[in-house]
Amino acid sequence: MANTSTDTYSREALKDRIIPFITLSDAENPLTTPVTRRNPIALGTTTRPIVEPSEIAKLRFTVRGNAIVTGGAGMLGLEIARALLEHGASGISLFDLTSSFESAHAIAALASLRLTFPNVKILEIVVDVTSEDAVNQGVKETVRELGSVDMLLCFAGVVGTVHATELTVQHWRRILDINTTGQMIHQNTGGSMVFTASISAHTVNFPQPQVAYNASKGALLQLKSSLAAEWARYGIRVNSISPGYMDTVLNEGEGLASVREIWTSRNPMGRMGDPSELAGVVILLCSPAGKYINGADILVDGGGSVF
Repeated sequence: MANTSTDTYSREALKDRIIPFITLSDAENPLTTPVTRRNPIALGTTTRPIVEPSEIAKLRFTVRGNAIVTGGAGMLGLEIARALLEHGASGISLFDLTSSFESAHAIAALASLRLTFPNVKILEIVVDVTSEDAVNQGVKETVRELGSVDMLLCFAGVVGTVHATELTVQHWRRILDINTTGQMIHQNTGGSMVFTASISAHTVNFPQPQVAYNASKGALLQLKSSLAAEWARYGIRVNSISPGYMDTVLNEGEGLASVREIWTSRNPMGRMGDPSELAGVVILLCSPAGKYINGADILVDGGGSVF
């Protein structure tokens, strides 16, 4: 009888519940206004109209503000960091594990970045992104050193076959909502988030079995879309990129030679991607050129997912 009474009470309570609504932006919100020649503030200048075509072209793809790059000491993260700095980012905060920062590639790449951009702050912050406290401290340190967080680019992740391990969507949501997103909302200046999904979110990988990884990447696309809907009113755009097989250390070694041959044979371009080929899409999503791109996923796979 007790169970029946509880069930009845719960069902009755459900009839009276009021669910929250997603609040969308509107045409009057300055954080979501369009970027046009008639809107010089959005293009980065408040002192004069923009008339020269070359200046408009440059401003369209100019990146402003500071970025956090998770997985920042990896090949993809470092390539993206360089591209952001080349296009005008004022500061970069790289989140990664100690072992990643100590790799020969990371040491050389970071030295090159600091030589090329001597007047820009490039932070190396040891963060395990599975730890909420660690991420929170990393964001606080970034704000203290750089002044703001305007972009978040997520390149942290673990790939496995058969027994794949990946951060849960719930964990990512909690970390982003409490820390980085809270900072962007508090700044009231908007921002851009770019998740790294994968062709694994769109097609079943072959020949390797990795059902958990594929499922996690598919879930990431829905996370991206849901956050894009909820956070647009804050001027925060949330998008993702889905790389194909990239020529990184994760895909090196003689043990993967036969697998790489299969991957390239099934790609219309007949090769794997170079990490630098992700840069253009990221710059698009983080610059005024992508101001109306929100909730999108962009495939960068040489056409591999068409089959």
